[in-house]
Order: sequence, then C-alpha cells, then structure tokens
Amino acid sequence: MADEMLDTRAAAEFLGIAPKTLENWRWMGQDGPRWVRIGRRTVRYRKSDLVDYLKGGTCEPTRT
Repeated sequence: MADEMLDTRAAAEFLGIAPKTLENWRWMGQDGPRWVRIGRRTVRYRKSDLVDYLKGGTCEPTRT
C-alpha cells in the first residue's frame, strides 16, 4: 500500500506548526521533514517521513 501523501497545510497541521514554517524550511534549506516535489510547483510530504521527523526530535532527560 502506498504511503499517504499530505500537502503543506495538512503536513503542518499534523506536526502542529504553521504551514509557512514548512515553506520557510524548504526555501532556506533548513533541517525539516523530507518532502517530495511533484512537477514544478507541487510539494507533498509522506506521512511516514513526518513521523520519522518527529521521532528524530525526541529528547531523553539528562541527569545533572
């Protein structure tokens, strides 16, 4: 089964951020979730890549 593809608005909602944040990350080449360009102007995010991105940001508590 193919992975669900989300547009910028839906991907941002899934991550709990503003769509403009994802657009800025893409434009500036900043670290963000992987994305797919379809044609010249269409951008989509695989839901599995968004989940992986969230897992990558998981922090463990440290002892002092």
